[in-house]
Amino acid sequence: MIHDFDILVIGSGVAGLFFALRMAESGSVAVITKKEMQNTNTNLAQGGIAAVMDAADSCARHIRDTLQAGAGLCHRDVVEQVINDGPDLIGELVRLGVRFTPAGEDDGGDYDLTREGGHSRRRILHADDWTGREIEQVLAERCREHPRITIFENMAAIDLLTAAKYLDAPIQDDVCWGAYAYDCKSGVVHTFTARQTLLATGGAGKVYLFSTNPDIATGDGVAIAYRAGAAVANMEFFQFHPTCLYHHQVKNFLISEAVRGEGGILKRRNGQPFMEKYHQYKDLAPRDIVARAIDSEMKASGDDYVLLDITHLDADFIRRRFPHIHGTCLRLGIDITTAPIPVVPAAHYMCGGVVVDHDGRTTLPRLLACGESACTGLHGANRLASNSLLEAVAYAARAAAAAAAVLDGENGVPPEFPAWVYTHRSDQDENVIIAHNWDEIRRLMWSYVGIVRSHKRLLRARNRIELLRHEIREFYWDHVLSSDLLELRNIVEVAQLIITAAMYRRESRGLHYNIDFPARDDADWLVDTMLRQDQCFSRRLKPAERENG
Repeated sequence: MIHDFDILVIGSGVAGLFFALRMAESGSVAVITKKEMQNTNTNLAQGGIAAVMDAADSCARHIRDTLQAGAGLCHRDVVEQVINDGPDLIGELVRLGVRFTPAGEDDGGDYDLTREGGHSRRRILHADDWTGREIEQVLAERCREHPRITIFENMAAIDLLTAAKYLDAPIQDDVCWGAYAYDCKSGVVHTFTARQTLLATGGAGKVYLFSTNPDIATGDGVAIAYRAGAAVANMEFFQFHPTCLYHHQVKNFLISEAVRGEGGILKRRNGQPFMEKYHQYKDLAPRDIVARAIDSEMKASGDDYVLLDITHLDADFIRRRFPHIHGTCLRLGIDITTAPIPVVPAAHYMCGGVVVDHDGRTTLPRLLACGESACTGLHGANRLASNSLLEAVAYAARAAAAAAAVLDGENGVPPEFPAWVYTHRSDQDENVIIAHNWDEIRRLMWSYVGIVRSHKRLLRARNRIELLRHEIREFYWDHVLSSDLLELRNIVEVAQLIITAAMYRRESRGLHYNIDFPARDDADWLVDTMLRQDQCFSRRLKPAERENG
């Protein structure tokens, strides 16, 4: 089945939907999403969106905090661009119908602003403690009611339609014209052609055994872009959220950083606080430092978790400020107003991704990317809390402007691509291979490429992942298509990229900590780690791009 649109959006989080709404003014838009519309990382984002909305704050402070968290690898021009755009973008979200929690009667300003790790001021707008869901629902509603936007649910992208791969064009003339996508319900492969394609598929937390991400976060955008020849960068910097609920009945429930922002204290199981020995900000230190601190404390004590304690706060305030967290924990037998919360670190956010310019354009013509699947230069080696939703909206807006300019300036027509060839056969006895390889990859990544790494562990991981990658490639072309198989194919690709980048970087910086190279080395490693078609190289940051000092 062939679908022809002006714009194809792959992914339905805040980045994809905001982009779709902007682009609907310029042409017909298809949004494909491999599950239901709102099964996204955006929908799970509890904390909020960072923007300067208080007269006591300033964009200069927000920029400084972002640069400090990014450990020298943030691109200063990108940081300034995104943060300066923040207030206007908040205004646009509000006009679309997003309802952020207002300030109290005795507070100044329009919104209740909270603080999270690494921020020097209270600048996090939130909608109670489920901000992502509020933004997602509003954007989804606006997209559903727009006559020029068509939404295809349960439609998983397989590969991009590129001129070099499918039409034998010279590699220097390669262009993206859409994507093949698999209907997860009917098993039919659809062809989506488009003059502009956006990747907004979110993160890759399911590459790891323990993650705060939904099951769909398998790095699809990075994998399909890499297979198509687009450049990818900084995959070694994978953020582990310090505080995921430790409970046998749930696997990925996040305890928002805002809990620490409101005064939560991390403690050993014996009740002793420990963050003061790791950072001057104590419990409000940047995430990479807090995650390593918890990992160190757990290894030293042999405990499976640490405690996050807010019982010293007013009970009514806790219930009012964190209704979702309080209610969920209460259903699991934990009253957070009277008992500390057991927490562990878990894979949370991919700071690397598909390389894009200031307008979201990738190195492959007619292909854009934004949101967690893109590497913009904003986060550097460690994302500052709540900058991700801001980045998603900011880059969606800029990418839409760039894409609209192309559509307005030319009448390019996608060429005719061959129909998908079904070479796959069904063999139910082989399904166990998918489940086994999926589990092995995630355990291998957790054990060898986690919060703390070593060269020996990375070498073992690389050797095993190369074998798995080869096995899965062979298996893929000989087995009936399924969503599980497509995701397995993507997570092994992303795992290989993370390992390759981590082995390439011979220092410790931000989220990448290698015990064999424990020091930060600005002389040799103030670079972005670039990967493209099985090649790894570096791109040195220009002096104007770097963090001051």
